[in-house]
Amino acid sequence: MSLTRRQFTALGLAAAGTALAAPAFAQVAEVPSDTGGVKRRISGFTVRKWQDHFENLDNGAILCDTEARTVYFWGSDGVTTRLYPSSVPLTDELTRRGRTEVTLKRNGPEWRPTPSMLERNPDLPTYVGPGPQNPLGTRALNLSWQYYRIHGTNDVRKIGRRSSNGCIGLFNEHIEELFELAEIGTQVVLL
Repeated sequence: MSLTRRQFTALGLAAAGTALAAPAFAQVAEVPSDTGGVKRRISGFTVRKWQDHFENLDNGAILCDTEARTVYFWGSDGVTTRLYPSSVPLTDELTRRGRTEVTLKRNGPEWRPTPSMLERNPDLPTYVGPGPQNPLGTRALNLSWQYYRIHGTNDVRKIGRRSSNGCIGLFNEHIEELFELAEIGTQVVLL
């Protein structure tokens, strides 16, 4: 049986979701490099517990780990758990960290570049409607911070990389699942 890279990744994430309780599965080891003691990651995922970041699971909880480039979701039922690979902002200056929440859920979102995006790249289109060319993909979860979202993408090469202008990007099939799980008021933490 042959698998596409996307199918292989989905299978791995399904296994990761069921193995989150196994501490040995996703430990991150850091080792000194041969160049001046700089540490390098040798595993991509860390095990996160919601209790380390949230007081409760009212309305569910989303944790965006910009270093590991992952998004965790814990449902208000205390049972539902998801782990997704994500894209993260290009630079630390574009990365906002802290507590926020989902304020709006948009199916088939429209996209307009922010003023700072247009400053950096005046050639950007000023508007892209819903559809396959939309940089926000098929769904978007607006956060309480202006211009910040967790959304899909029209360019899957960005997932797992520093590639966004501030938002957290997911594969479209993952944002579609998260869109159904998250509620208005779902608490969000960006690390």
